[in-house]
Amino acid sequence: MLKHRGFPGRLPGTDYQFTIRRANPRGVTPLQRRERHVDRRPADRQADAAFLQALWEHFGDAPFERGNLDAGRLGWLFGREVVPAEDPFDPENYDALLRVDRAVAQASFPELTLDGGSA
Repeated sequence: MLKHRGFPGRLPGTDYQFTIRRANPRGVTPLQRRERHVDRRPADRQADAAFLQALWEHFGDAPFERGNLDAGRLGWLFGREVVPAEDPFDPENYDALLRVDRAVAQASFPELTLDGGSA
């Protein structure tokens, strides 16, 4: 499992996790699209926005390995702002490639600055 060095481990001052420390010995947690309902708490939406901003700053629009990125946190963006970058895509593989869909991300989170990126 690739560890993304320099990627924030969590949203500062909270318990909203962005990365995992080690691979799950019982198997890889599959990536699943999680529905974001209109009545989600503002703190949850803030965590989504901060995670997406970190993804953009770290990877830009280039494909990246899932690696140690938290499956639960990715699930809130998966299938919308974060999409598979390979076909076929294996949702149960730490080596699976993903990418940020800038147009969808900007539409969903207009408050973010998705310019440049380090890719």
